[in-house]
Amino acid sequence: MPTPFDPEHLRVAIIHEWLVTYAGSEKVTAELLALFPRAEVFTTVDFLPADQRAFLRGRPVHTTFIQRLPFAKRKYRGYLPLMPLAIEQFDLSGFDLVLSSSHAVAKGVLTGPDQPHICYCHTPARYAWDLQARYLAEAGLGWGLRGLLARWLLHRFRQWDTRAALGVDHFIANSRYIGRRIAKSYRRESTVIHPPVDVERFTPDDQPREDVFLAASRVVPYKRLDLLVEAFKLMPDRRLQVIGDGPGLAKLHQLAGPNVEILGWQPDAVLRERMRRCRAFLFAAEEDFGIIPVEALACGTPVIAYGRGGSCETLVEGVTGTFFPEQTVASVRDAVERFCAQPAADPAACRHQAEKFSIPRFRTEILAHLRHVWETYPR
Repeated sequence: MPTPFDPEHLRVAIIHEWLVTYAGSEKVTAELLALFPRAEVFTTVDFLPADQRAFLRGRPVHTTFIQRLPFAKRKYRGYLPLMPLAIEQFDLSGFDLVLSSSHAVAKGVLTGPDQPHICYCHTPARYAWDLQARYLAEAGLGWGLRGLLARWLLHRFRQWDTRAALGVDHFIANSRYIGRRIAKSYRRESTVIHPPVDVERFTPDDQPREDVFLAASRVVPYKRLDLLVEAFKLMPDRRLQVIGDGPGLAKLHQLAGPNVEILGWQPDAVLRERMRRCRAFLFAAEEDFGIIPVEALACGTPVIAYGRGGSCETLVEGVTGTFFPEQTVASVRDAVERFCAQPAADPAACRHQAEKFSIPRFRTEILAHLRHVWETYPR
């Protein structure tokens, strides 16, 4: 007889890609740890700062040999070719249930026939699958010897990744968009459970709004903050504030006109306050899900977003925001002008939409799905 599905007593292994900061995928792991008190964490490297470790709840964290390699703390991504080998070295034989939170290698752990392995997939590795050409171009690895080597390594990674997907018993996708990517890359079906958003931390208030637009994210190429800055430079009567840090920050300062304020990194309290005060939040990335636009909605703030990816599942055109169809300056400008010509969005409608992605909703859905998998797993 299989052990009853009892979250309080099941021994659960939670596999996480790498622990270096507390961001979107870590919030999923945090909720899984909250549901399973006996869970332990397995990860390739753990360099999480002390002030960001509370979500681990003091649970054991097991790392791989990559943790001890030279420069791993700063250059852990450079060891990606070794990560498939590293993740396969974990001995999970003593666990009842295996949960992987994966966007690269976490799903590649080895499990036995009596251990259900459920993968919460944030995305198949974008740089290895459909977005390989874009990532290589942005990294300056077009062709040449280094480019050819990178392509060969990614080819080998895809071969391993396909095999690793075969070891997963059930896939959970964080959006319908990612569900389609899972089907394309792995030829596997998935169940969509949107990730948790802490909508209780992002709340509206009754203070007047300012005539200013806001964008916030890591300053990396695919977030396309440069596109927003260039668009607003051509709209001198519109103001834009940008919050975020990253390797592209200096470029944003160079692009910005007098009506664009680059604020760099800001604490959460400042971000929340700016979200509550701005006229609309802008989001230009083709994101797998996109937590930060939902946080803006939770503040009662409408969103102007690129109309592809997860944003299409979290925003309602004409009610909680406006889409632009192309990642071009002209398309962004047109969306901003269309937004400004419409009646102001209802903050209550924005808040109501955000509550559909709350933490209690995630816990209910994920627990029900895991129970179903556990009780129907062939033994």
